[in-house]
Amino acid sequence: MITLALDSSDSRGSIAVRRDAQTVALRLHEGSTDYSSWLLGATEDALREASATMGSVGLLAVSTGPGSFTGVRIGLTAVKAWADVYGRPVVGVSRLQAMARVGERSGIVAASYDAQRGQIFAGLYRWVEGVANAVESDMVISAEGFVAFVEEHAGGSSVRWVTLDPQLIASAPSWSTREQRGDRIIACPADVASLIGELAEERAKHGQFTDPLELDANYVRRSDAEIFWKGPASGER
Repeated sequence: MITLALDSSDSRGSIAVRRDAQTVALRLHEGSTDYSSWLLGATEDALREASATMGSVGLLAVSTGPGSFTGVRIGLTAVKAWADVYGRPVVGVSRLQAMARVGERSGIVAASYDAQRGQIFAGLYRWVEGVANAVESDMVISAEGFVAFVEEHAGGSSVRWVTLDPQLIASAPSWSTREQRGDRIIACPADVASLIGELAEERAKHGQFTDPLELDANYVRRSDAEIFWKGPASGER
C-alpha cells in the first residue's frame, strides 16, 4: 500500500510517500515559501520519485496540528480535496502524538515544539500496549510551565523529551530537576510526515479512519485576530 502523508503544522513541514510501511520519498519545507505555492508541486515531485501517482495512493495521512492557522488549514484542505476526487480513506493525526513515536515505544514521552510568543505546543503521552495515550489534551504553554506539568504528572518516573526545539526545554529554569532524574532530550527528526504516515497506517489497520467531512484542525491556540477581539482565554496557559 502507498501512503501519502503531509505535515504543514509550521514552517518545518514535510511530505512523505510511504510504500509497504517504509518512506520511499521525502520533501522538506525549508525557508519561507508559502504552503499554498509549495505543497502541490512538492507532492508531485515526491510521488514521481516514488514512481507513484495520486491514483495509486491507498491512504492519505495529515497532521491536524497544533500549529500555524494557515499552514494546517492548507494541508487539511488539500487532503480533503484528494479524498473527494480519488475516493481515498483519510487519517488525521496529532503532530505531537506522531512525534511521541521517536525512540522507544514505552514509558512516558513529552513532545513539544516552538509555538512562538514565548510558548510551546506540548503533549504528554504514556505508552500502553503499543499505543501512546495522551495524559491530557495537547496544550500551548511556556516551556517552564510544561516542565512543571510533567513533574506533576510523572514525578519520579523517567521521561523522554522529544522536541523540534531542544534549546527551549533545556533553557527552562526547572529542567535541571528533570535532568537529575535521568530524563533526556531527543531532537525530533525533521521528517515528521513519516511519523504521521506510520501512525496513520497503524490506525488504518484497525479501521480507525477520519471522515473527510469531519476532518478538522486542532489549533489549540486561537488566532491573533480572535485574541485581539475577545481577549486572552483562561485556557491559554
